[in-house]
Amino acid sequence: MLMKRVVIIGLFLLYAQLAMSQKGGEYTYSFLGLTNAARVAALGGEVVSLRDDDINLVFHNPALLSEGMHNHLNLNYVNYFAGVNYGYASYGYTRKGIGNFAAGMHYVNYGTFDRTDELGNSLGTFRASEYALNLVYSRSIIDTFLTAGVNLKPIYSSFEQYSSLGVAMDAGINYYNPGTHTSIGLVAKNIGTQITTYSGKREKLPFELQAGITQGLAHAPFRFSITFQNLERWDLTYVTRKESDFNSRGSEIERSRFDLFGDRLMRHVVFGTEFLVGKNFHLDVGYNYKRRKEMKVNVRPGMVGFSWGFGFRISKFHFAFGRASYHLAGGTSHFSLTTNLSDFYRKQH
Repeated sequence: MLMKRVVIIGLFLLYAQLAMSQKGGEYTYSFLGLTNAARVAALGGEVVSLRDDDINLVFHNPALLSEGMHNHLNLNYVNYFAGVNYGYASYGYTRKGIGNFAAGMHYVNYGTFDRTDELGNSLGTFRASEYALNLVYSRSIIDTFLTAGVNLKPIYSSFEQYSSLGVAMDAGINYYNPGTHTSIGLVAKNIGTQITTYSGKREKLPFELQAGITQGLAHAPFRFSITFQNLERWDLTYVTRKESDFNSRGSEIERSRFDLFGDRLMRHVVFGTEFLVGKNFHLDVGYNYKRRKEMKVNVRPGMVGFSWGFGFRISKFHFAFGRASYHLAGGTSHFSLTTNLSDFYRKQH
């Protein structure tokens, strides 16, 4: 009954939020959309359907929290741009007959800034940071193939003398059939509101609706994921007044309706592929079309939008590294460490 009530409340909040969905740059707490886990970053930055015992995946869809993550602990660190650092740490616990629980902390440290007056005189320094506590619950419903989960996220944001409190919720479902190696995920992210504002004006949260499918192969060590992002809004382009593009010489090119449709469709799609080398090593590659279209320089697009990474297990620890290319100026490096604390307990004879 508790899960049913939570799902119903989440659906009502979802419908209300759909009517208010906004474009990028028009909402607060944008750090909630950052990718933490190295594995997810390597797979394109968005994965909501990948089902295994990696507790890092729960951040992107709470329905992926499972019994196999009992007593698992994960630590993530990301070296972002311009001296910004952020990360995520979480712990999972399962209680038989009740469900699966996890608690985590997502933080962003924007660094130290100089405070000056209008004449440039130094007035000291100040710091800026944001935090979100993640409280996750999931359990199987209907049958063992279908799982529902929620993630309640109290939020605190501080920029110099301005601060804000908020609350958000992620609600997701996951269908997993081990016989066909198929996993399907659907999640509504950041359903919520500001409790206290920075300066008296209430801002919207970065609501997003995502869906995805992951398909493994029965006789080959590959697993493919396709994630559909920002399903609450069709047109993700920033410039919509002129339906045109430019060639390498700067000349304007009129685009056909088919090209425009294909471009808008592909902005919703993120591709990821894993190559599984046994149980102790994996290679990951990904492609994010929207990121490439928004961040590339036409004369030198380079590898913008592509990502890659790997993971390996040594003794009781699983290490992962992910690299995502955002621009010719550089990319992001993601580091993840996961362990099962139960492995440290001595077996009783």
